Amino acid sequence: MKRRHALTPEPIGDTDPVAPTRQRPVRSRTRALAVDAHFEPHFHPWAQLAYCAHGLIQVTASEGDRETTFILPPSRAVWIPPGARHAVTVLEATELRTVYLDPSATPRGWQGCRVMVVSSLMRELIRALEASTPSARDDALMALTLHEITHAGTQSLGVPLPRDKRLRALCESVLQAPGRCATLAQWAVDTGASERTVARLFRTELATTFQQWRLQAVLAHALPMLACGTPVSEVAAASGYASDSAFSAMFKSALGQSPSYFQLKNTLRP
Repeated sequence: MKRRHALTPEPIGDTDPVAPTRQRPVRSRTRALAVDAHFEPHFHPWAQLAYCAHGLIQVTASEGDRETTFILPPSRAVWIPPGARHAVTVLEATELRTVYLDPSATPRGWQGCRVMVVSSLMRELIRALEASTPSARDDALMALTLHEITHAGTQSLGVPLPRDKRLRALCESVLQAPGRCATLAQWAVDTGASERTVARLFRTELATTFQQWRLQAVLAHALPMLACGTPVSEVAAASGYASDSAFSAMFKSALGQSPSYFQLKNTLRP
């Protein structure tokens, strides 16, 4: 299943029945999507908050001259500002829920993308908004939803993507197989560039090393798995670690807490 939107100079969705307006600035909609479904790069004249009620999605958004990809479990959402070009890929069958906010309701200073923690209250508000009609109750739901969004916690789950086609191909391969234990030279084989060239591209395009970037990619996959309640041993194996202890040491060094503690505090609960 594929849903395609062309990137055109015209804002997409002007005739969408749930498009936000100044009168109803916060709207919500839900769509059931099969694995591998995707929305090709497009943009809206409004801000958008995207998350999945269940499943797993990958959102790639442009911020200036750089793209960043976010892998989101049900307990996390990505904020996309008005006019930002973005694409969505479904990694696991999902119920995609999106909140649209009129530019007049966009919190001041929110110019870039950010990953946000979806609270139980926010989930219920978003679901209630979908069936809401113009009324005092609707006004209250919109105001409280906007308050929850504005005060939600944030996390650094984004992985930057390069513009160079050779390096982009390598990075996308790593994202598709984060558990593969391979050297930079092995990853570079299919790019048409030497290991030295690829290492230089990491420094010039992303201002990092391959090892540092790969760690971000591994964490981007591991955090959603942990948040979904996947056992630490399975997450460690899927991340390419031979033992739970090695994975836990890496995790604690990077985030300052153990994976089991992160899971305790972040696992999605009804």
